[in-house]
Amino acid sequence: MSHVTNLNMPKLGLTMTEGTISEWMISPGASFKKDDVVLVVETEKIANEIEAPADGVLHDILVEAGETVAVGAPLANWDVGAAVMFEAAVEGEDAAATTPEPAKEIAAATTSIEVTKITARGVESKRIIATPLARRIARQNDIDLADISGSGPKGRIKAEDVHAAIAGGTSRAAQSSGVTVTSPDVLPDRRAATSYETAAARRLTEAKRDTPHFYLSTEVDAAALLALRQQLNADNEGLRISVNHLIIAAVARALQENETANCVWRDGEIMTYGTTDIGMAVNTEKGLFAPVLKNIGNFGIASIAEAARELAERARSGQLSSDDLSGGAATISNAGMFDVTYMGSIINPGQSSILGVGSIREIFRPDEDGQPELKQEMGLVLSCDHRIFDGVSGLTFLNSIKANLEKPLRLLVN
Repeated sequence: MSHVTNLNMPKLGLTMTEGTISEWMISPGASFKKDDVVLVVETEKIANEIEAPADGVLHDILVEAGETVAVGAPLANWDVGAAVMFEAAVEGEDAAATTPEPAKEIAAATTSIEVTKITARGVESKRIIATPLARRIARQNDIDLADISGSGPKGRIKAEDVHAAIAGGTSRAAQSSGVTVTSPDVLPDRRAATSYETAAARRLTEAKRDTPHFYLSTEVDAAALLALRQQLNADNEGLRISVNHLIIAAVARALQENETANCVWRDGEIMTYGTTDIGMAVNTEKGLFAPVLKNIGNFGIASIAEAARELAERARSGQLSSDDLSGGAATISNAGMFDVTYMGSIINPGQSSILGVGSIREIFRPDEDGQPELKQEMGLVLSCDHRIFDGVSGLTFLNSIKANLEKPLRLLVN
Protein backbone atom coordinates (compact mmCIF):
# COMPACT_ATOMS: atom_id res chain seq x y z
CA MET A 1 0.00 0.00 0.00
CA SER A 2 1.43 3.36 -1.01
CA HIS A 3 1.11 6.75 0.66
CA VAL A 4 1.91 10.05 -1.03
CA THR A 5 3.07 12.75 1.37
CA ASN A 6 5.14 15.92 1.44
CA LEU A 7 8.91 15.89 1.66
CA ASN A 8 9.48 18.96 3.85
CA MET A 9 12.60 21.01 4.53
CA PRO A 10 14.25 19.19 7.48
CA LYS A 11 15.62 20.92 10.56
CA LEU A 12 19.28 19.86 10.50
CA GLY A 13 20.55 21.76 13.51
CA LEU A 14 19.26 23.59 16.55
CA THR A 15 19.86 27.02 15.00
CA MET A 16 18.67 26.22 11.48
CA THR A 17 15.72 28.32 10.26
CA GLU A 18 16.03 27.89 6.51
CA GLY A 19 17.92 25.86 3.91
CA THR A 20 18.86 26.09 0.25
CA ILE A 21 18.23 23.30 -2.24
CA SER A 22 21.66 22.65 -3.69
CA GLU A 23 20.71 19.82 -6.01
CA TRP A 24 17.98 17.26 -6.65
CA MET A 25 19.55 13.85 -7.14
CA ILE A 26 16.26 12.19 -8.20
CA SER A 27 14.09 13.36 -11.11
CA PRO A 28 10.30 13.67 -10.86
CA GLY A 29 8.68 10.33 -11.58
CA ALA A 30 11.85 8.37 -10.83
CA SER A 31 11.94 5.60 -8.25
CA PHE A 32 14.56 5.29 -5.54
CA LYS A 33 15.81 2.75 -3.04
CA LYS A 34 16.26 3.04 0.70
CA ASP A 35 19.34 5.15 1.60
CA ASP A 36 19.54 6.68 -1.90
CA VAL A 37 20.40 10.39 -1.76
CA VAL A 38 17.29 12.28 -2.85
CA LEU A 39 18.57 15.85 -2.60
CA VAL A 40 21.32 18.01 -1.11
CA VAL A 41 20.37 20.82 1.29
CA GLU A 42 22.85 23.58 2.15
CA THR A 43 22.61 25.27 5.52
CA GLU A 44 24.78 28.08 6.86
CA LYS A 45 28.07 26.18 6.79
CA ILE A 46 27.44 22.62 5.70
CA ALA A 47 25.67 20.60 3.03
CA ASN A 48 23.44 17.69 3.93
CA GLU A 49 22.68 14.65 1.80
CA ILE A 50 19.05 13.79 2.47
CA GLU A 51 18.57 10.03 2.13
CA ALA A 52 15.37 8.11 1.48
CA PRO A 53 14.14 6.18 4.54
CA ALA A 54 12.56 3.51 2.31
CA ASP A 55 11.97 2.54 -1.32
CA GLY A 56 9.65 4.91 -3.14
CA VAL A 57 8.90 7.29 -5.99
CA LEU A 58 9.49 11.03 -6.25
CA HIS A 59 6.47 12.82 -7.69
CA ASP A 60 6.32 16.61 -8.10
CA ILE A 61 9.24 18.88 -7.17
CA LEU A 62 7.86 22.03 -5.54
CA VAL A 63 11.11 23.90 -4.83
CA GLU A 64 13.78 24.07 -7.54
CA ALA A 65 17.54 23.89 -6.99
CA GLY A 66 18.98 27.21 -5.84
CA GLU A 67 15.88 28.31 -3.92
CA THR A 68 15.93 28.97 -0.16
CA VAL A 69 12.92 28.09 1.99
CA ALA A 70 12.05 27.89 5.68
CA VAL A 71 12.28 24.74 7.80
CA GLY A 72 9.11 22.68 7.37
CA ALA A 73 8.25 24.08 3.94
CA PRO A 74 7.13 21.42 1.38
CA LEU A 75 9.90 20.62 -1.10
CA ALA A 76 8.30 17.82 -3.11
CA ASN A 77 5.63 15.13 -3.12
CA TRP A 78 6.86 11.58 -2.74
CA ASP A 79 5.67 8.08 -2.01
CA VAL A 80 7.81 6.27 0.55
CA GLY A 81 5.39 3.41 1.23
CA ALA A 82 3.11 2.74 4.17
CA ALA A 83 5.79 0.96 6.20
CA VAL A 84 7.98 4.03 6.75
CA MET A 85 6.87 7.64 7.04
CA PHE A 86 9.57 10.30 6.94
CA GLU A 87 9.16 13.13 9.47
CA ALA A 88 11.35 15.66 7.68
CA ALA A 89 10.64 18.78 9.70
CA VAL A 90 12.06 18.04 13.13
CA GLU A 91 10.45 20.27 15.75
CA GLY A 92 12.38 21.23 18.86
CA GLU A 93 15.61 20.16 20.47
CA ASP A 94 14.29 16.84 21.80
CA ALA A 95 12.90 15.82 18.43
CA ALA A 96 16.20 16.65 16.76
CA ALA A 97 18.01 14.34 19.15
CA THR A 98 15.70 11.38 18.44
CA THR A 99 15.19 11.65 14.69
CA PRO A 100 16.74 8.71 12.79
CA GLU A 101 19.74 10.39 11.09
CA PRO A 102 18.15 11.70 7.87
CA ALA A 103 21.25 13.46 6.69
CA LYS A 104 24.99 13.07 6.45
CA GLU A 105 26.48 16.46 7.35
CA ILE A 106 29.54 17.53 5.49
CA ALA A 107 31.12 20.83 4.42
CA ALA A 108 29.47 21.93 1.18
CA ALA A 109 32.45 22.93 -0.94
CA THR A 110 34.42 19.75 -0.35
CA THR A 111 31.52 17.26 -0.47
CA SER A 112 31.95 14.48 -3.05
CA ILE A 113 28.48 13.53 -4.31
CA GLU A 114 28.48 10.76 -6.83
CA VAL A 115 25.84 11.12 -9.53
CA THR A 116 25.01 8.60 -12.25
CA LYS A 117 24.73 10.26 -15.61
CA ILE A 118 21.80 8.88 -17.66
CA THR A 119 21.94 8.74 -21.45
CA ALA A 120 18.95 9.25 -23.71
CA ARG A 121 18.30 5.51 -23.56
CA GLY A 122 18.55 5.41 -19.77
CA VAL A 123 21.87 3.53 -19.68
CA GLU A 124 24.40 4.32 -16.96
CA SER A 125 27.35 5.83 -18.77
CA LYS A 126 29.57 7.57 -16.23
CA ARG A 127 29.82 8.47 -12.57
CA ILE A 128 30.76 12.09 -11.96
CA ILE A 129 32.24 13.22 -8.65
CA ALA A 130 31.97 16.97 -8.12
CA THR A 131 31.42 19.48 -5.35
CA PRO A 132 28.00 21.19 -5.18
CA LEU A 133 29.64 24.56 -5.91
CA ALA A 134 31.30 23.11 -9.03
CA ARG A 135 27.94 21.74 -10.17
CA ARG A 136 26.25 25.10 -9.68
CA ILE A 137 28.92 27.00 -11.63
CA ALA A 138 28.77 24.39 -14.40
CA ARG A 139 24.98 24.68 -14.56
CA GLN A 140 25.10 28.49 -14.71
CA ASN A 141 27.68 28.44 -17.52
CA ASP A 142 26.28 25.50 -19.52
CA ILE A 143 29.30 23.31 -18.84
CA ASP A 144 29.14 19.53 -19.21
CA LEU A 145 30.94 18.06 -16.20
CA ALA A 146 31.65 14.92 -18.21
CA ASP A 147 34.13 16.97 -20.26
CA ILE A 148 36.13 18.10 -17.21
CA SER A 149 38.97 16.28 -15.49
CA GLY A 150 38.83 16.88 -11.75
CA SER A 151 41.94 17.89 -9.82
CA GLY A 152 40.60 16.79 -6.44
CA PRO A 153 40.95 13.43 -4.66
CA LYS A 154 39.77 10.51 -6.82
CA GLY A 155 39.19 12.90 -9.72
CA ARG A 156 36.68 15.07 -7.86
CA ILE A 157 35.77 18.15 -9.88
CA LYS A 158 36.26 21.36 -7.92
CA ALA A 159 35.11 24.92 -8.60
CA GLU A 160 38.47 25.96 -10.01
CA ASP A 161 38.31 23.07 -12.50
CA VAL A 162 35.04 24.46 -13.85
CA HIS A 163 36.46 28.00 -14.01
CA ALA A 164 39.42 26.62 -15.94
CA ALA A 165 37.02 24.94 -18.37
CA ILE A 166 35.16 28.22 -18.83
CA ALA A 167 38.42 30.06 -19.45
CA GLY A 168 39.37 27.37 -21.97
CA GLY A 169 36.16 27.84 -23.94
CA THR A 170 34.68 24.39 -23.27
CA SER A 171 31.13 25.51 -22.46
CA ARG A 172 28.48 24.34 -24.89
CA ALA A 173 27.30 27.92 -25.40
CA ALA A 174 30.77 29.07 -26.45
CA GLN A 175 31.30 26.08 -28.75
CA SER A 176 27.94 26.43 -30.49
CA SER A 177 28.51 30.10 -31.18
CA GLY A 178 32.01 29.51 -32.45
CA VAL A 179 33.46 31.81 -29.80
CA THR A 180 36.59 30.65 -28.01
CA VAL A 181 37.13 32.01 -24.53
CA THR A 182 40.84 32.60 -24.11
CA SER A 183 41.11 34.62 -20.93
CA PRO A 184 39.46 34.70 -17.50
CA ASP A 185 38.94 38.43 -18.21
CA VAL A 186 35.82 37.56 -20.24
CA LEU A 187 34.14 35.89 -17.26
CA PRO A 188 31.01 37.70 -16.03
CA ASP A 189 31.69 40.56 -13.64
CA ARG A 190 28.66 39.62 -11.53
CA ARG A 191 27.49 36.31 -10.11
CA ALA A 192 25.02 35.17 -7.53
CA ALA A 193 26.55 34.53 -4.12
CA THR A 194 26.57 30.91 -3.01
CA SER A 195 24.46 29.93 -0.02
CA TYR A 196 27.65 29.71 2.08
CA GLU A 197 28.76 33.20 1.03
CA THR A 198 25.30 34.58 1.72
CA ALA A 199 25.12 32.93 5.14
CA ALA A 200 28.67 34.00 6.05
CA ALA A 201 27.94 37.58 5.00
CA ARG A 202 24.75 37.65 7.04
CA ARG A 203 26.29 36.09 10.16
CA LEU A 204 29.40 38.28 10.14
CA THR A 205 27.34 41.41 9.48
CA GLU A 206 25.11 40.54 12.43
CA ALA A 207 28.15 39.76 14.60
CA LYS A 208 29.84 43.07 13.79
CA ARG A 209 26.59 45.00 14.25
CA ASP A 210 25.26 43.28 17.38
CA THR A 211 28.50 42.49 19.23
CA PRO A 212 30.26 45.56 20.69
CA HIS A 213 33.85 44.95 19.62
CA PHE A 214 36.98 46.49 21.05
CA TYR A 215 40.56 45.59 20.17
CA LEU A 216 43.78 45.11 22.13
CA SER A 217 47.18 44.55 20.54
CA THR A 218 50.64 43.56 21.69
CA GLU A 219 53.90 42.05 20.47
CA VAL A 220 55.31 38.75 21.67
CA ASP A 221 59.01 37.95 21.83
CA ALA A 222 58.91 34.63 19.96
CA ALA A 223 62.54 33.54 20.44
CA ALA A 224 61.85 31.07 23.26
CA LEU A 225 58.75 29.78 21.45
CA LEU A 226 60.71 29.02 18.28
CA ALA A 227 63.52 27.41 20.25
CA LEU A 228 61.08 25.12 22.09
CA ARG A 229 59.38 24.15 18.87
CA GLN A 230 62.71 23.26 17.30
CA GLN A 231 63.69 21.14 20.29
CA LEU A 232 60.33 19.34 20.41
CA ASN A 233 60.53 18.46 16.73
CA ALA A 234 64.14 17.33 17.06
CA ASP A 235 63.09 14.88 19.77
CA ASN A 236 59.96 13.67 17.96
CA GLU A 237 60.23 12.63 14.32
CA GLY A 238 56.64 11.40 14.16
CA LEU A 239 54.24 14.22 15.01
CA ARG A 240 55.50 17.66 14.01
CA ILE A 241 54.73 20.59 16.31
CA SER A 242 53.87 23.92 14.70
CA VAL A 243 53.85 27.42 16.15
CA ASN A 244 50.06 27.33 15.89
CA HIS A 245 49.90 24.24 18.12
CA LEU A 246 51.87 26.12 20.80
CA ILE A 247 49.57 29.16 20.40
CA ILE A 248 46.54 26.90 20.94
CA ALA A 249 48.17 25.56 24.12
CA ALA A 250 48.92 29.11 25.30
CA VAL A 251 45.34 30.28 24.75
CA ALA A 252 43.98 27.15 26.45
CA ARG A 253 46.13 27.85 29.51
CA ALA A 254 45.04 31.50 29.52
CA LEU A 255 41.36 30.50 29.38
CA GLN A 256 41.91 28.31 32.43
CA GLU A 257 43.65 31.19 34.21
CA ASN A 258 40.91 33.73 33.37
CA GLU A 259 37.34 32.58 34.00
CA THR A 260 35.88 35.71 32.38
CA ALA A 261 37.51 34.79 29.08
CA ASN A 262 35.65 31.48 29.05
CA CYS A 263 32.25 33.21 29.20
CA VAL A 264 29.82 34.20 26.42
CA TRP A 265 26.77 36.44 26.18
CA ARG A 266 23.62 34.44 25.52
CA ASP A 267 20.14 36.00 25.36
CA GLY A 268 20.76 38.54 28.10
CA GLU A 269 22.67 36.15 30.33
CA ILE A 270 26.36 35.37 30.83
CA MET A 271 27.17 31.69 30.36
CA THR A 272 30.44 30.20 31.64
CA TYR A 273 31.81 27.12 29.91
CA GLY A 274 32.90 24.24 32.12
CA THR A 275 35.42 22.98 29.55
CA THR A 276 38.21 24.61 27.58
CA ASP A 277 37.06 24.70 23.95
CA ILE A 278 38.86 26.77 21.29
CA GLY A 279 37.90 27.56 17.71
CA MET A 280 40.64 27.21 15.11
CA ALA A 281 40.37 29.05 11.79
CA VAL A 282 41.00 26.71 8.83
CA ASN A 283 41.16 27.82 5.22
CA THR A 284 39.35 25.41 2.88
CA GLU A 285 38.30 25.24 -0.74
CA LYS A 286 34.93 26.71 0.19
CA GLY A 287 36.18 29.41 2.52
CA LEU A 288 37.20 29.93 6.10
CA PHE A 289 35.82 27.60 8.76
CA ALA A 290 36.41 27.73 12.52
CA PRO A 291 35.88 24.21 13.90
CA VAL A 292 36.18 23.91 17.65
CA LEU A 293 38.76 21.85 19.54
CA LYS A 294 36.82 20.41 22.45
CA ASN A 295 37.99 20.10 26.06
CA ILE A 296 41.71 20.53 25.36
CA GLY A 297 42.57 22.34 28.58
CA ASN A 298 44.56 19.46 30.01
CA PHE A 299 45.96 18.14 26.72
CA GLY A 300 49.71 17.91 26.31
CA ILE A 301 51.39 19.55 23.31
CA ALA A 302 51.48 16.31 21.31
CA SER A 303 47.78 15.66 21.93
CA ILE A 304 46.88 19.21 20.94
CA ALA A 305 48.90 18.87 17.72
CA GLU A 306 47.22 15.57 16.87
CA ALA A 307 43.72 16.88 17.60
CA ALA A 308 44.32 20.11 15.65
CA ARG A 309 45.66 18.32 12.58
CA GLU A 310 42.83 15.80 12.59
CA LEU A 311 40.23 18.58 12.85
CA ALA A 312 41.88 20.66 10.12
CA GLU A 313 41.97 17.64 7.82
CA ARG A 314 38.28 16.99 8.38
CA ALA A 315 37.56 20.64 7.60
CA ARG A 316 39.50 20.52 4.33
CA SER A 317 38.01 17.17 3.26
CA GLY A 318 34.44 18.23 4.05
CA GLN A 319 33.81 15.99 7.03
CA LEU A 320 32.83 18.56 9.66
CA SER A 321 29.64 18.06 11.64
CA SER A 322 27.41 20.71 13.22
CA ASP A 323 28.93 19.87 16.60
CA ASP A 324 32.42 20.61 15.23
CA LEU A 325 31.29 24.15 14.41
CA SER A 326 29.62 25.01 17.70
CA GLY A 327 30.72 25.92 21.22
CA GLY A 328 33.76 27.61 22.69
CA ALA A 329 34.27 31.18 23.89
CA ALA A 330 37.40 32.01 21.83
CA THR A 331 38.86 31.38 18.39
CA ILE A 332 42.42 31.64 17.06
CA SER A 333 42.93 33.03 13.56
CA ASN A 334 46.59 32.63 12.62
CA ALA A 335 47.52 34.53 9.44
CA GLY A 336 51.26 34.41 10.07
CA MET A 337 51.93 32.50 6.85
CA PHE A 338 50.52 35.38 4.77
CA ASP A 339 53.04 38.09 5.74
CA VAL A 340 50.94 40.33 7.96
CA THR A 341 51.94 42.26 11.07
CA TYR A 342 48.56 42.65 12.79
CA MET A 343 45.07 41.32 12.10
CA GLY A 344 41.92 42.52 13.85
CA SER A 345 39.22 39.87 13.34
CA ILE A 346 35.43 39.80 13.72
CA ILE A 347 34.29 37.68 16.66
CA ASN A 348 32.51 34.51 15.59
CA PRO A 349 28.78 34.57 16.44
CA GLY A 350 28.16 33.03 19.85
CA GLN A 351 31.70 33.59 21.12
CA SER A 352 33.28 36.43 23.09
CA SER A 353 36.78 36.82 21.62
CA ILE A 354 39.04 36.01 18.71
CA LEU A 355 42.85 36.23 18.63
CA GLY A 356 44.40 37.44 15.39
CA VAL A 357 48.00 36.23 14.99
CA GLY A 358 50.48 37.94 12.70
CA SER A 359 53.76 36.87 11.14
CA ILE A 360 56.97 36.46 13.13
CA ARG A 361 59.26 39.31 12.09
CA GLU A 362 62.85 40.28 12.82
CA ILE A 363 63.05 43.74 14.33
CA PHE A 364 65.68 45.72 16.24
CA ARG A 365 64.79 46.76 19.78
CA PRO A 366 67.03 48.53 22.32
CA ASP A 367 68.59 46.28 24.94
CA GLU A 368 69.21 47.25 28.59
CA ASP A 369 72.13 49.42 27.53
CA GLY A 370 70.17 51.12 24.75
CA GLN A 371 72.01 49.20 22.03
CA PRO A 372 70.02 47.71 19.10
CA GLU A 373 69.23 44.03 19.57
CA LEU A 374 67.64 41.84 16.91
CA LYS A 375 64.35 40.34 18.11
CA GLN A 376 61.85 37.89 16.66
CA GLU A 377 58.41 39.31 17.33
CA MET A 378 54.85 38.22 16.63
CA GLY A 379 51.93 40.68 16.63
CA LEU A 380 48.71 39.70 18.43
CA VAL A 381 45.32 41.44 18.25
CA LEU A 382 42.58 40.32 20.64
CA SER A 383 39.03 41.26 19.56
CA CYS A 384 36.78 41.34 22.63
CA ASP A 385 33.04 41.41 23.24
CA HIS A 386 32.50 44.43 25.52
CA ARG A 387 29.47 42.73 27.10
CA ILE A 388 31.87 40.17 28.59
CA PHE A 389 35.18 42.02 28.84
CA ASP A 390 36.14 45.44 30.05
CA GLY A 391 39.56 46.90 29.33
CA VAL A 392 41.20 45.37 32.40
CA SER A 393 39.85 41.85 31.96
CA GLY A 394 40.64 41.92 28.23
CA LEU A 395 44.23 43.02 28.87
CA THR A 396 44.59 40.42 31.63
CA PHE A 397 43.55 37.69 29.18
CA LEU A 398 45.85 38.99 26.43
CA ASN A 399 48.80 39.32 28.81
CA SER A 400 48.24 35.75 30.03
CA ILE A 401 48.48 34.55 26.45
CA LYS A 402 51.63 36.63 25.92
CA ALA A 403 53.27 35.29 29.09
CA ASN A 404 52.54 31.71 28.07
CA LEU A 405 54.12 32.30 24.67
CA GLU A 406 57.21 34.10 25.97
CA LYS A 407 57.77 31.46 28.67
CA PRO A 408 56.54 28.40 26.78
CA LEU A 409 58.07 25.80 29.08
CA ARG A 410 55.04 26.30 31.34
CA LEU A 411 52.95 24.83 28.51
CA LEU A 412 54.65 21.47 29.04
CA VAL A 413 53.33 21.25 32.58
CA ASN A 414 49.66 20.27 32.96
